[in-house]
Amino acid sequence: MAVGILEVSLVNAKSLSDHDFFSKMDPYVVIKYKNQERKSGVAREDGGSPTWNEKFSFRVEYPGDGNQCKLTLTIMDKDTFTADDFVGEATIFVEDLLALGVEQGSAQLHPTKYRVIGANQNYCGEIQVGVSFHLKEEEEYREQEFGGWKQSEF
Repeated sequence: MAVGILEVSLVNAKSLSDHDFFSKMDPYVVIKYKNQERKSGVAREDGGSPTWNEKFSFRVEYPGDGNQCKLTLTIMDKDTFTADDFVGEATIFVEDLLALGVEQGSAQLHPTKYRVIGANQNYCGEIQVGVSFHLKEEEEYREQEFGGWKQSEF
């Protein structure tokens, strides 16, 4: 089994459906890969065309436990006095990227536009995201995550 880092570059979104009546939408993105989840910053008053320019990292094992290798990007609208509103969702399948990265040591999908699908299953905008995978040695993770005898005083 190969282990590596999946890096997601969240760039921007365009033409998102704005549900706020009195002000512009404050969107943020929840990115999920299997059981790992990351949350972007809130793009305050950016409305339907926010810009984030943020990067997120996920630890990846390939081949995994048989689950689909996909990133799910859920766009939400931050609300102050009520629950946050669901804007839409985009899915990026990364199994081929991981397979190529394991074979070559790294692989990359340059920032690309993906369709955002709303709660009514209709197109409601697009999000621009780049994805890269870098293979790491198993030993690097053991020392990095758990420390080890090298860090002790004995």
